[in-house]
Amino acid sequence: MKAQGKLAQDTAVVTVMSNLGFMKHMEKRGIRTATTAVGDRYVLEEMLAKGYNVGGEQSGHVILTDFATTGDGQLTAIALLNNFAKEDKKVSEFNGCYSKYPQVLINIKTTAEGKAFYKKDEYIEGFIEAKQQQLMGAGRVLVRLSGTEPLIRVMVEGESLEKITAVANEIVDKIKARLATIGA
Repeated sequence: MKAQGKLAQDTAVVTVMSNLGFMKHMEKRGIRTATTAVGDRYVLEEMLAKGYNVGGEQSGHVILTDFATTGDGQLTAIALLNNFAKEDKKVSEFNGCYSKYPQVLINIKTTAEGKAFYKKDEYIEGFIEAKQQQLMGAGRVLVRLSGTEPLIRVMVEGESLEKITAVANEIVDKIKARLATIGA
């Protein structure tokens, strides 16, 4: 779409869970990524507010506002195949076109009180920031509250699976220890 001049503002809308490898791949191709909270509704809100026409989630939900305001797998497949045909390319040519970074996702079960405590705990916030600094340039840390379940989700992503697994486990252990102090 960018090559055809059809990618609005040369931007794709993604969520915070989108793979860092994908975002770096887009950047190399001159495509900006606008990042939203997890959920199709946040992706669509950003697209409509800023006039973008492509957005989606890592799970595969893709919204193409030139055609619809909801994700539709069949529509996405048709649009994708149409773009490949216009470029006279085979889909197989794009297999492995970018390197996905390994991601470690660990869910911590907690209570409503635990979620509230986590949101206000500056100690945990500082610890997470320190771990993010450890990965600077080679990964990232995302810790968020589930909007639908009694969970704190810890996601660490980076070039080295061994390193991000260690960082994720350190964060999980620290959060669990802090939650234990309030019995959550």
